[in-house]
Amino acid sequence: MYNDKTLSCKECGREFTFSASEQEFYAEKGFTNEPGRCPECRAARKQQSRGGYSRPQREMFPAVCSACGKETTVPFQPTGDKPVYCRDCYQPRSRNNW
Repeated sequence: MYNDKTLSCKECGREFTFSASEQEFYAEKGFTNEPGRCPECRAARKQQSRGGYSRPQREMFPAVCSACGKETTVPFQPTGDKPVYCRDCYQPRSRNNW
């Protein structure tokens, strides 16, 4: 049986609770060390390891759907030599290819 523990963050020095349920989770995963950082510092470190930002916005380009004629945007520069589809017309086509 696990009991809540109060730990001190090695990053900011603030105390945080290592709950009984977190301890059980750690044990199930085979982790032998207690967390050294508070949840906020863990999240900041995780964000920093991802380059400090989430996925960048993809540039979108205007296009006209080859099937229905609706104006749409696509994540590539249409060249005119291949058909371009809006989301509604593309999805049924992509399912048939699997």
